[in-house]
Amino acid sequence: MSRFGWTLAALIAAASTGAPALAGNQLAVAIAGYDPVSYFDGEPAPGEARFNHFWNGAIWYFSSEANRDAFAADPARYAPAYDGYCSWAASQGYKAPGDPLVYAVEDGRLFLQVHPRAQELWEADVPTYIQQGDENWPRIHPF
Repeated sequence: MSRFGWTLAALIAAASTGAPALAGNQLAVAIAGYDPVSYFDGEPAPGEARFNHFWNGAIWYFSSEANRDAFAADPARYAPAYDGYCSWAASQGYKAPGDPLVYAVEDGRLFLQVHPRAQELWEADVPTYIQQGDENWPRIHPF
């Protein structure tokens, strides 16, 4: 097997077992392994390593082959806003990790929050915070 093939296989295996990835690697499992398509079907479902797709620097897991194929056909439709970082934090001009179990789907977009209190703040004025997050994201996302 080629060196690249071995490395990718090792990373997938490590990600699926919870073992640490290879040293120095930046590859990660997106949104803690939850299936992004499932949010649009009602509620989040954990993905399975066997249904995976590589996109935007991460491995995405899905609960079914059909969900994986739907995501692969149009990842921007299903991927969380702000690369899965907390939407409330993005609206305030900084990054915080997103929790895949603290979320909202608004106007066909998935938004994750860092914790329930951030979700409460977010819900106070969703349209304003989406506008602010969209404006702030190009400035804060590289960092």
